[in-house]
Order: sequence, then structure tokens, then C-alpha cells
Amino acid sequence: MVHNYLKIAWRNLFRNKVYSFINIAGLAMGIAAFLLILEYVSFEKSVNQFHASLPDMYRMLNINPKGETWTEVEPGWGAQAKQNFPEIKEYCRFAEGYAKGIVKRADAKAEPFREANIGYAEGNFFDFFSFPLLAGNKAALSKPKVVFISKNSSVKYFGNDDPIGKVLTLSNQFGTHSYSVEGIYEIPANSDIQFDMIFSLETLANPANLNGNDWATLDNLDSQFLSTYFLLAPNTNVKSLETKLSKLRDELKTDKDGVKFGLQAFGNVHLSEKLGDTYQTSGNLKYVYMLLIIAVLILLIAWFNYINLSTANAFKRANEVGVRKVIGATPGNLIAQFLGESMLVNMLAISSAVLLISVLQPFFNELVGKELSLATLGNSSMWLAGACILLSGSAISGVYTAFALSRFNPVKILKGNLVKSTKGILLRKSLVISQFTISIVLILATIVIYAQLRFMQSRNLGISTEQLLVVRGPEAGNDSTYQTRQAAFYNELGRQSYVKDYSLSGTVPGNWYNFKTSGFTQSGSRPGDEFKTYSFAIIDNHYLDTYGIQRKAGRNFTSQEVRVDWNSNSKVILNEKAVEQFGFQSAEEAVQNKIKWDERYLEVIGVVKNYHHTGLQHAIDPIIFYPQNNNTYITIRLAPGHIQDKMARMESMYKNYFAGNPFDYFFADENFNKQYVSEKQYGKIFTSASVWAIFIACMGLFGLATFTVETRTKEIGIRKVLGASVASIAGLLSADFLKLVFVSIIIASPLAWYFMNSWLEGFEYQVKLSWWIFAAGGTTAILIAVLTVGFQSIKAAMVNPVKSLKSD
Repeated sequence: MVHNYLKIAWRNLFRNKVYSFINIAGLAMGIAAFLLILEYVSFEKSVNQFHASLPDMYRMLNINPKGETWTEVEPGWGAQAKQNFPEIKEYCRFAEGYAKGIVKRADAKAEPFREANIGYAEGNFFDFFSFPLLAGNKAALSKPKVVFISKNSSVKYFGNDDPIGKVLTLSNQFGTHSYSVEGIYEIPANSDIQFDMIFSLETLANPANLNGNDWATLDNLDSQFLSTYFLLAPNTNVKSLETKLSKLRDELKTDKDGVKFGLQAFGNVHLSEKLGDTYQTSGNLKYVYMLLIIAVLILLIAWFNYINLSTANAFKRANEVGVRKVIGATPGNLIAQFLGESMLVNMLAISSAVLLISVLQPFFNELVGKELSLATLGNSSMWLAGACILLSGSAISGVYTAFALSRFNPVKILKGNLVKSTKGILLRKSLVISQFTISIVLILATIVIYAQLRFMQSRNLGISTEQLLVVRGPEAGNDSTYQTRQAAFYNELGRQSYVKDYSLSGTVPGNWYNFKTSGFTQSGSRPGDEFKTYSFAIIDNHYLDTYGIQRKAGRNFTSQEVRVDWNSNSKVILNEKAVEQFGFQSAEEAVQNKIKWDERYLEVIGVVKNYHHTGLQHAIDPIIFYPQNNNTYITIRLAPGHIQDKMARMESMYKNYFAGNPFDYFFADENFNKQYVSEKQYGKIFTSASVWAIFIACMGLFGLATFTVETRTKEIGIRKVLGASVASIAGLLSADFLKLVFVSIIIASPLAWYFMNSWLEGFEYQVKLSWWIFAAGGTTAILIAVLTVGFQSIKAAMVNPVKSLKSD
């Protein structure tokens, strides 16, 4: 019997080639999209989950009275916390961003590289975190002047040679020091912590290695520059420990800033909101679940196609069902037969989906910026959920079809009295509406994402970033001649005809500020104002003009003021937001006053108009501009034209004065727009999902249109004989489907408005959800439906009526 069922199933597949292709191809596309997105979701859910002690690992956080949270804490709290609270079994600290500099193999002819993805880490780093060590003794990291390097860095600096025992030099803000390579490691891709090199934090314990940066002493409770992680005893009351840590902070901190300590489970770090950390891989749980929902919706569209076409096509098999029932087939036999056929179609679809994934995988990996494969599903429990969804969906769609076919009345079938079920027609219409509702919501979401992206990229930032080249300042070669060479370079730079202006600064728009801090008041301040946070930007006297930042009141810094030592400075400039936060009534009032920073008084000499230093996802911060010739960034405004020639000349000049420093640069406008990478990526994903969903839905619509034409062949012939035009017949056949699309638009529009309005709430500055967005989405859906159904309708209307009326 099974053999007989299988033969019939194969015959039906080949007898109804169009329907079989649409069913299998539609399901394959739906399953492929589902599995590809599931790969991404699985990867995101697996990040940081491989650490052996993960349930008891927590990250220390700072939380100010406004509820703002950041991850860098003072280095002394690790030892203080372990000493005072026995529930803290161990702590591990590392500094991200503060180690970046020029790395070179200890060889005069070796090429130097500017490395940003490096850090200083505690000696127990490889005991605390479960990163595999490929070579070396992990205990060696406890010694000063030691570095562990990644497998890729080993190849980059030493080729195929064994790097253990060899020497690398690091030149950064802490001076130039030589480090012995004592280990090679490999950090998995599904980790937020990604270091190319790990230098021993113990190196900074010696004041002689700090190059005058006393803020970096490892026992201080004043300078926040380290991430601190705790390993807690099992079943620790985390909330109680947070309270005790905050109380300890209040007792030991001399300046009362109102900041409290929090603890974040390390397992939750990746998919939480970014907390001012440097993790480039940081995800977002909301987006991950949104993508998972999209994957399921696309799969639903494919299953709806299958149910629609299978039940619509059931009338072609009515006689077969009637004969089988007459000769003794039970409903169970028929259900088994048709369910088997359904599972065969689904298995063929799954096999086709795997082949489709092998073709699409490289394009999908490029889209999401990750190296994924079906093997990624094994990195988390998501594969089990995915398998359950696939199997249950296939079974449900197959069971419904099998029950629908097995319920035909054999007497009515054989008498030729079988009529179409009103419930069946209503079901098919409901499924078409559901398909297009999902597709239209995705189309509208795509339009909104790109509208928001365009809004952010085209909005007036309050600065001019065109023709601005930003060169990273020199870090190696800081010897007795450095100041002379530096001054000579800047003099020569200013004499170049293609250089319209240049500036030295510690930060640039699009990058983070030098730091954020509190403790500021003015004579009219109220209690609690000292807890308010301000962003610090270290700039020279050319910065405002180079970036086209307009002054509101007062004056700019002078060349003498930017040469004053840090602690001797008494002048600052504010932006309008800082003026407002200080409580001054106007910019003019601000420049007539002084502000107090702890025990220092600073004169406000100028106020600039607000501008966007960071992306439009965030509100404009209150900024304090501090004068200093900081050469972290050299911003150069170039005259237009012949950019490559100018770049080559500047590189030659730069290397002439700063030998041993790579000429690294970026353009200010491109750098600023990098803040929108996440939005661009999700825009591409939504576009791909929309196209995929609408294509699958249209395949089903095409199949239903084909079925409708087949069942109304004689009607079409009679209408043509009576004088109906091709246009009127095509319109008649298309009208029923277009009504369903219109209903879909009505349902989809408020749904899309609700979801996209919620999404836009994450942006401080956002595009308005105008009527044209919904009109564009609806029009797109209608045009697609017209093209899909219209082709079949026109083809049927143009058939010779004699041929139609002869058809049986």
C-alpha cells in the first residue's frame, strides 16, 4: 500500500507540474529564508555563552542619578570589593582602547602597524575567561612587559616562525616599551571580547611605565578606565551585593557624585542595549527577536501557499477520492495517503532549501557581516526550536490538506454534484490576505528604515565635514627631538596651498568624546547639579573653524591658551546644551561667569551653537571644550580636486617627520556615517526579507490565478462570444484578487505604523510617519499583484473562445 501511495504521489507531482513547482519552490524559499535568519539569531544568542563559569560572571557598572550607565570603573574597586565581600571569589580587569598605539617587531627593518584592537589585561585573564590558549603558559601574563597575541597576529608579525620568546614594542600614551611574547591564543567569533593582542596589566603597576599618566595607577579610585568583572559564589544575592558595593563606594570616594554600582550578568551583555562599551559586536535582543519573527512569517507565507494551492487543486482529485471511498478506503487510509504526499513535498522542499542555502550563504554572510553556515545552528539551542517549527508547520499544513481531501462525499462526487465549499473559499481568501498583510508590513518597514536613514544622513549636523581629512597623530618616536619635529611638520603643513585649515584635537565628530565627567557647578547652581554629566572635548584654537562650528557668544581659544598645561588651564568654551544644563539664562550670561570643577574655577570665554557630535540616534550632549594641543587627531580641510595627489604628498611629509608611524587616515563625513552601520544593515535585511516574502506570496497568487482561469475557461469563452473585450475579462479575473490586496493594505497599515513607531522611539531625532510612506507601500503591493495576476488574466482572455468552449 505504501508503495502504491508513493507511486501516486510521484504521478501527481509530475501531472500538475506548475502547482508542484510553485509548492516545492515556495516552501524551499520559505525554509531557506527561515534557516538563514535562524543562523544569524543562533549566532547572536550564542555570543559569550561558552565560558565555563558563565552563570556566576558579572560585569561592574556605574549608574548615575539620571539612570545613565557606563562600563568603565576605577581600577582600585576590584581589590577593594574582593577584600570586603567574601561572595566575590575572583575579579579580572582589562582596559580596552587605552593600549592602542604603534606595534612593531623588535627589528629595525620590520614594518610598524597601528593597532586599535589591543588591551591591557589582568594576569588571571585566561583563567577567568574560557579562551583557548594555543601556546605558552597562561600564568606568564601576571608578569610585567609580557604580551599574548592572537593566532592571526602571530602570522601577521612573525609569519610561520614560533613567536614565543620574541619581542614586540608598543608605542602609545604610556611611552615605548618592549614586551616579550609569551602566549598565543584564539578567541572564538561568538565573543564580545575580541583582542588582537593582550598586554600585561601588571606593566602599569610600575609608575616608571606610565609616562607621567598618574591617572592610570592600578589602585586609584578616581580615574575610570578599566572594565572589571567578578566571579561570584553560587547563589549570591546580586541585588544585595550591589547595595553593599555602592555603600562601599560612598564611604571611600572623596567626591560625592551620587554614582552607584550595578552588576550585569555577563551572559546578558551581548544582547542588552549598548552601555557606552566598545564592543563592536554588541547586538540587541529586540532586533534579534524581530528577525526571528520575520523568519517565521516568511515560512508562514510559504505554508499558506501550500495549503491554498493544495485545497484549491483538490477538486481535480475528487473522482479519485470518490472511487477510493467506494471500494472501501477509510478516512484514515486517505489521510495517511495525502499526509504522506504532503510530507514528500515538504521533504523535497527541505532538500531544495539546503541547496538554495549553499548558493545564497556567501551573499547572506556579506549582508549580516558574519561568517555563518548551517553548522552555526549547533552553537545554541536554537536548532531545536527551528526543527520544531519546521516539523510542526509541515505536519499542520499537511494534516489540514489531508483532512480537507478525505472529507469529500463519494456519492456527490460520482454523481458530479460536488460544489465548492464556502468555507474553503473563505479560507483561501483569508490566507491570501494574511500573506499580503505580512508582505506589506515588511515593505512599509523597509521604507521607514530607509527614510530614517536618509533623514539622519541628510540632516544639518551643525558642522561641515566635506573635504575634511583626519590623520591619526604620531605615537612612536617620542624622543628629545619630537617637539621640534612636530612643530616643523605643522608649520610645513600650514604652508601647503591645498591645506585651507587644520586642527589638533583629542576627539572628532563621529567618535566618542575624550571622556564624560560630573562635579560641575556655577554660582547659581542648586543642590544635585554637581551630579549632572558633561562631555569633554579637548581641542585647539583651530578646531571650531576647521569644522565650521558657529559661535553664539564670546570668543575662541588663543594659540597661547592651548599651550597651557592641563592643570594650569582656566578657560573653557560651552555649547548651548551645556549652557542650558548649567542654568544660565543665555549664552551672553554664561560668558560673564565662571564654573567650578571640584576645587578649580574655569572662566567661560565662549559659547558655540549646538551640533551633532554623535549620530542622530542620540540627543545632543552638553559639551565642555577644553584647550590643549592634543594631537590624537589631525583634521585637515583640503581644497577640492586631485585628492590622491594631495594624499601622497601628505603621506611623504608625515613619514619624513614621524618615521616609524603608519600614515593612517579617514574622511570625516565617511567616519560620521559609520555610526549608521547598524541601521544600514537592518535596512538591507528588511529589504531582502520583503522581496523574498512578496515573491513567495506572488508565486501563490500566480498559482491561484492559474487555478481560477482553469475553472472559468468556459465562462471566459462565453463572455468573449457575447462580445466582451480582453481588457474587461482581464479586469474581471483580476478584480477578486485585487480586492484581497486592498483588504491587506487596510490591515497592514496600522500594524506597520504601530511597530515602526515603536522602532523610531529609539532615535532622538526621527522621521515623521507621513501618509506617503503608506501610500508608497500600498501602491507597490498593488502593482506587484496586478503584474502577477494580470499576466494570467490577459493570457486567458486572449485564448480563442472556440477552443475554450470545446474544452471539457
